[in-house]
Amino acid sequence: MKTKVLGIAAVLLLGMGQCMADEFKVLSAGAMQRGLVTVAAKFKEHSGNQVQIRYATAPELRKILAENGAAADVILAPDPTLAELAGAGKVAPDSQKEIGGVGSAVLIRPDAPLPDISSLAAFKRSLMEADALVYNRASSGVYIESMLKKIGVFDRVQSKIVRVDDGEAVATRVKEGHGKEFGFGGYTDVLHNQEMGGVKLVGPIPDEVQNYTMYSSALIAAAPNPATARAFLAYLETPEAQAIFLASGVVPKRR
Repeated sequence: MKTKVLGIAAVLLLGMGQCMADEFKVLSAGAMQRGLVTVAAKFKEHSGNQVQIRYATAPELRKILAENGAAADVILAPDPTLAELAGAGKVAPDSQKEIGGVGSAVLIRPDAPLPDISSLAAFKRSLMEADALVYNRASSGVYIESMLKKIGVFDRVQSKIVRVDDGEAVATRVKEGHGKEFGFGGYTDVLHNQEMGGVKLVGPIPDEVQNYTMYSSALIAAAPNPATARAFLAYLETPEAQAIFLASGVVPKRR
């Protein structure tokens, strides 16, 4: 049954693609990259439409649309960011569709000692033993800092905290280290950077302090290609697209 549904969706998208623009633009948070690349390629197979993707942190996404409301057709971002953009009239609120959540994870260099994060107590000890704690200035980094305060270690590790722009910069800083650098990032970002080489996924942070940033997609209000954008948003809800995001490390959307 699923195969039949996907086949019908593909035919519909292909037919729509014949009268749409050949290319449209997507703005996306970096945490969606690992799944979005494959989803965009599959959408092109089904519809013939090329997807041009630009990745940025949540603050940068807000800035891009503030400066140019027609900078893209679709946006994938954390829910609070989309709520702000909807309030400012930058995205169509009726178009917002939830994709899923991304938890926080730890990364190190492949040759570095493996920290114990198997329990909250072990996690706290490993934080204290680390030479540097590296995280970004995006939404996942904001949570990590609040988590360090919540578990009572922030004041003791503050001197070795390194904040950088995004997940890629976290991976670069960890790669350049020589000791017990302890990087944090969204689970999908860490998997992506591990695939790129030079860093290793240790695992998700303990359940007691885990946090899932929820991500959704939406139509940009001034989208230059709204018909193609809506077709893409519809495709994101298909079982095929959802399975791709799940395989990339995104947890299923809320029920």
